[in-house]
Amino acid sequence: MWRSPTDKELVSQAKALCRDYINSRLIRAGVSWSKPEYNAPVPGGKLAEVSAILLRLGDELEYIRPNVYRNIARQLNISLHSETVVTDAFLAVAAQIFTAGITWGKVVSLYAVAAGLSVDCVRHAQPAMVHTIVDCLGEFVRKTLVTWLKRRGGWADITKCVVNTDPSLRSHWLVSAVCSFGHFLKAIFFVLLPER
Repeated sequence: MWRSPTDKELVSQAKALCRDYINSRLIRAGVSWSKPEYNAPVPGGKLAEVSAILLRLGDELEYIRPNVYRNIARQLNISLHSETVVTDAFLAVAAQIFTAGITWGKVVSLYAVAAGLSVDCVRHAQPAMVHTIVDCLGEFVRKTLVTWLKRRGGWADITKCVVNTDPSLRSHWLVSAVCSFGHFLKAIFFVLLPER
């Protein structure tokens, strides 16, 4: 029998997804990270699929707007030495992201900001701040996103945002564009072909 996830489960899952997202971005940035709890994979099953899709959507978002999700501490002009400053800055950005409502795109953006800020913290010798950011994201989810998530049946709803989850076809839009261009050229050829 299907049951709706509890608030506590949704927040716990949000934090697990955040740790996985941050770990992915730390590895991609080539930043040394030795906290074993952050190297642990997200639990299997549906949450692992959600994590993969969240990362994939994050990749696309960060590709489109790379400067938005890098050097976040510098963009916010904050010091990374104060937990209060980092927490207040993250919560202010999170609140700003969701001022006009909640969408999956904004949720992905929230995770990208958390990961970008975490990369900044580790690079500036403040790795303990990563825990603060994860906890802060969890608290924001509890206060702002839980009701929205419950209406959608939980985190698994994000899987509906992606038509094809096969990672080997990540550039499916490129294949579509090339095929469309090929059809266009063929149509032009037939239009310009002299009648016989």
